[in-house]
Amino acid sequence: KIPVIAAGGIGTGRTMLAVMALGADGVQIGSRFVAATESSAHLNFKNRVVGTNEGDTSLTLKEVTPVRLIKNEFYNKIQEAYNHHATTETLKEILGRGRAKKGMFEGDMMEGELEIGQIASLIKEVKPAADIMDEILGEFHEIRRQLISNNYDF
Repeated sequence: KIPVIAAGGIGTGRTMLAVMALGADGVQIGSRFVAATESSAHLNFKNRVVGTNEGDTSLTLKEVTPVRLIKNEFYNKIQEAYNHHATTETLKEILGRGRAKKGMFEGDMMEGELEIGQIASLIKEVKPAADIMDEILGEFHEIRRQLISNNYDF
């Protein structure tokens, strides 16, 4: 009786339909809306996300706070620290305070923390949230309609 909400890696109608076919009652979509016109993210960050390709992000800082980052100079500092067997304390010092704000909301693409989900490479333009929703739901309903017409039931 508890609803199951799927989250992580969902940014298209196709993935939304897939998790619902597996039993989810709903989805939580985050990264897809970073590049929405209405998003409070800095335009530099939105543009960086739009320019992200497959492999441009990496999961890191698992000992401190697991996060997927777009690779930049800050990310390189973290990787260098790992290469030198940095302690959790050293990693916390490098991270510091306000690093995410510096990158995502103030637009520092070099030293800021650029958090984004694994679907970043699917985001190809800054556009209104309503258009993003129309795109996701349109794809969801179209694929669902095709499945139903081919006698797939879920």
